[in-house]
Amino acid sequence: MSDKSFAKKAVIIGSGSAGYTAAIYAARANLDPLLFGGVSMGGQLMITSDVENFPGFPEPVLGPELMERMQKQCERLNVTIIPELVEEVDLSKRPFKLRTTEGKEATADSLIIATGANAKLLNIESEKRLMGHGVSACATCDGFFFKGKEVLVVGGGDTAMEEATFLTKFATKVTVIHRRDTLRASMIMQDRAKKNPKISFIWDSAIAEILGNGHVEGAKLKNLKTNQTTDVKCDGVFVAIGHNPTTGFLKEQVKLDPEGYIVTDGRTRTSVKGVFAAGDVMDTRYRQAVTAAGTGCMAALEAERYLAGHE
Repeated sequence: MSDKSFAKKAVIIGSGSAGYTAAIYAARANLDPLLFGGVSMGGQLMITSDVENFPGFPEPVLGPELMERMQKQCERLNVTIIPELVEEVDLSKRPFKLRTTEGKEATADSLIIATGANAKLLNIESEKRLMGHGVSACATCDGFFFKGKEVLVVGGGDTAMEEATFLTKFATKVTVIHRRDTLRASMIMQDRAKKNPKISFIWDSAIAEILGNGHVEGAKLKNLKTNQTTDVKCDGVFVAIGHNPTTGFLKEQVKLDPEGYIVTDGRTRTSVKGVFAAGDVMDTRYRQAVTAAGTGCMAALEAERYLAGHE
């Protein structure tokens, strides 16, 4: 077997909380797993600052440090880790076949997909520069840090209304910025947000620039009807315009929902026997590091049982 070709009982695609946890459990089950981590090892937590809600850390832990610890745990258990992107899979027969952008190939008797979902962002320079320093795409993750502060939420769908409502537990004022003059959110979510005295709305507007040096101090808003710009003060900006699951490489060989997330049966099993999914690539609701880790554990245990029944 060359260093460009592997034959494994279990292969994991993805190196976030779900992927690393799946690899840890697969290794402890003597499955000798291979993990393709992608070009950016660590997933979404690599752009997260303090993580306060991951069990076992009495003090906040930086997202990149948490991912580094998980990777080291995998390495201690002799997981083969390759930091390359899987660009093609063949799930039509077992063993499954995989190929990376760098030309490495692998066969897998079982496959765990933990490729995550990327938050849709504004794609402006100031957003990237201040990400983790007042800019966030997860209110549940970071809302705690905005006690007594004023924040903006960008978006008009259910996610934005849910994030805005959640943030009122901490922030003194939450202003929703929306590109149109009506919300896309369901009526129940709209009503809940509009009745909350801490939530206000700025319509027909988009963020042109996030202001601040080292941390968020405000935002420059552009009215999309008049093209006028105004500066507003705030301590944080939460982008809530949706997520893109990383499933394009699957070419719809497993069942996906209308948004592109992998459909599972509640036990991480997909529509293809021997293929499992864990983490944000199949989770449209929670999107937390700890829930991703939990489904990574489940996927590895299900893969172990699947393999035992097919040997």
